[in-house]
Amino acid sequence: MKKVLVVGYGVIGQRLADGVNKQGDMELIGVVDAAATLSVMALREKGMPYKLFAPNEEFKKNLEAKGFTVSGTMEDILPEADIVLDATGAGVGAKNKEIYKKYNKKAIFQGGESNSIADVFFHGYANYEKGVGKDYLKLTSCNTTGLIRAVDCLDRACGVEKVAITIVRRVADPGDYHRGLTNALQVDKAPTHQATDLMTIMPHIDATGILVHTPVTHGHFITVVATPKKDISVEETKNILAAHDRIRIVRLEDGFLGNASIFKYARDLGRERGDLFEICVWEDTIVKSGKDIMFGIHIPQESVTIPETIDGIRAALNMQENGAEAVGLTNKYLGLPSWK
Repeated sequence: MKKVLVVGYGVIGQRLADGVNKQGDMELIGVVDAAATLSVMALREKGMPYKLFAPNEEFKKNLEAKGFTVSGTMEDILPEADIVLDATGAGVGAKNKEIYKKYNKKAIFQGGESNSIADVFFHGYANYEKGVGKDYLKLTSCNTTGLIRAVDCLDRACGVEKVAITIVRRVADPGDYHRGLTNALQVDKAPTHQATDLMTIMPHIDATGILVHTPVTHGHFITVVATPKKDISVEETKNILAAHDRIRIVRLEDGFLGNASIFKYARDLGRERGDLFEICVWEDTIVKSGKDIMFGIHIPQESVTIPETIDGIRAALNMQENGAEAVGLTNKYLGLPSWK
């Protein structure tokens, strides 16, 4: 059993903790957080299923003063860890890395950190083998993770020359207020970083894209226009995407009218927090323009990176050298694909 420590128990960290806890060949040894956030308060109210650690003695005293049971500091538990999943805010992970290096611990960082923090910019499907045995991996962002799943899926089946994307980006996560209350769409300068990130991991594909921020919270929407090397039909495209264990095909006629429909369905399924690990592709959006294939994707931004992060554990710790075997095990323990 590989021992995993999660540092940062926020939107991503709490989901990483739960995801690791589901893996039959991994042990979650604790979570680290600095403050009595709603996530940490909920952890306490659930009976502290995971041991809580503080970044240092000062934060430990502050948490204990508020009635939390704290099992020690991060440096108390670090010697026991085989790997650290750092889900702290952008920039904090870079500082934490120095502590991980001090204890000779491998670590995986989330998409908000600079690419320079890691040995490999990592995706479980597209470049798993490059992460095998490496000390520091960095995950792609939520949008990039889902985008690469779909593009890599098509690329393996028929080859992809180039892609053009448009991202309709949720402005903040549910419960966040830091972006304010708005009634506007905000356009970013092109090309979007998700397109350039895709080319970093899949340099044989030419990619570009546009991003628009929109005042919603439940998920992003991406349109993809892909130019395949081999001409494929709409039906073939649907079958290729549907065969992927982290891609789910949905239809308008079944009631999947948009992001809110998918979020409601996840809650009705009893998924914790309404989470989906899979991305959804609307069958109704798969169309052709000449040789190009176009389709639309729903990205569940809070949970989509969890499977690929767990893939990263398997790679960094040499648990599996073969990517297909590794992602298969991750999927099995996460219950994917539950819809097939």
